[in-house]
Amino acid sequence: MTQKRINDYINELFPQFEPALKEKLIASVIGKSFEAGELMMQKGQYFRSTVLIVKGRVKLYREGTDGNEFFMYYLQPGDACALSMICAAKQESSKIMGKAIDDSAILMVPIALMDELMKLYPSWYYFVMETYRSRFEELLLVIDSIAFQGLDERLGFYLKKQGEQLKRNELNLTHQEIAADLNSSREVISRLLKKMEQRGEIRLYRNYIELLNGR
Repeated sequence: MTQKRINDYINELFPQFEPALKEKLIASVIGKSFEAGELMMQKGQYFRSTVLIVKGRVKLYREGTDGNEFFMYYLQPGDACALSMICAAKQESSKIMGKAIDDSAILMVPIALMDELMKLYPSWYYFVMETYRSRFEELLLVIDSIAFQGLDERLGFYLKKQGEQLKRNELNLTHQEIAADLNSSREVISRLLKKMEQRGEIRLYRNYIELLNGR
């Protein structure tokens, strides 16, 4: 990744940072790209950097001993990975997986800089605190959906969230991908999607799902 591209990413996606902080990051970060479907972080991995997402979308999930996935949340451009912050600072290994959903790019902030950034740059301090808060809220939504909602409600919420994040009504998701994210089977998800279509909430196509009625 070129220095100009790094400069552009930081100025476009993190306008809240002080000019001096931007200059520090531009001089210190390392850029890395991933192809769609490529693993970005694995269970047991140690972090030496804090990760900033600058392109694409990253799916974070837990993987069970049987290979099943438990979807947690997505990270998008302008987000930081709270897990990388915590694991890097405490020198602990990752307990979750991260996969690039689209062709993606990240900026890696060396852990050696973290204390300095927290002390010298208020905008970085507030950015880190907001990252922890937003990720905690994401996890609460996941817990609430499992504890208090049926699978049909979880599916509706999941599709609505996808549309909001992508800012479009056409979702390029397979029934199997949705089933993996909701820890269900493809057959059950297909049946629930068909019921949603019959109710006029979505329209199913071969390669995508269209959200209707403001879902």
